[in-house]
Amino acid sequence: MKILVCMKHVPDMESKFKIAADGRWYDGGDLAWRINEYDEYAVEQAVRLKEQLGNSDITVLSIGPERVKEAMKKALAMGCDRGVHVLDDRPSDRDAMAIATIIAAFARGRNFDCIFTGMQSQDRGSGQVGILVGEMLGLPAVSTIVDFSCNGDNRYTVKRELEGGVRAVVEVRGPALFTCQLGLNTPRYPTLPNIMKAKKKELLTVPVTELAGTGNVQDTVQLFFPEKKGGGLLLEGEIPELADKLIAILKEKTTVLA
Repeated sequence: MKILVCMKHVPDMESKFKIAADGRWYDGGDLAWRINEYDEYAVEQAVRLKEQLGNSDITVLSIGPERVKEAMKKALAMGCDRGVHVLDDRPSDRDAMAIATIIAAFARGRNFDCIFTGMQSQDRGSGQVGILVGEMLGLPAVSTIVDFSCNGDNRYTVKRELEGGVRAVVEVRGPALFTCQLGLNTPRYPTLPNIMKAKKKELLTVPVTELAGTGNVQDTVQLFFPEKKGGGLLLEGEIPELADKLIAILKEKTTVLA
């Protein structure tokens, strides 16, 4: 079985963010970087599927600048067989449609039986890329999966998360694409022997110009932090006194009691 897993390199969300000089994205200069959390679940599920089926091959693909390779090495150490780094120094300039076009251009004609992506990226959070790739490749796509099993003969049974904690059971025949939600599995920590083995695995770099096709359908005009609002008002005293204070504030500040 041929498996493709897509991953993104994102800042650690605990980092202190600054807006870039052009005002359209964040400044990545002083940030710590890691594999997008949702994509770690995708990598782990791809490796588990390979372990279940035995005769399988996993390609991990990532789009971004040179620093992406460090995260890709972790995916290789987790169990992926080879990496494809699509070199793009400004991936933030591309919207979900443009990113999906690049992934689909790589996957088209390579006959992947199963494709895993994260449900969304932690920085942009559109949740669109995986589903768009499935549409472009003409594959059935199941989003936000929280349980996955392969029944043999390229058939899959998955559970996907819906609103309000409800889950739907979906059966699909491959080739198919799945976007992975938090809680699908527990990503493994690479062992030292596997980290050493990963250094010998193929990590191919492809210029983005060889794959880019469709341009953006939307552009970011300006990025800004939310305006800070004033703090709340703490009222103290006995209940009757508090009630009078609250009524007075509502009459003064709002039209609720007008």
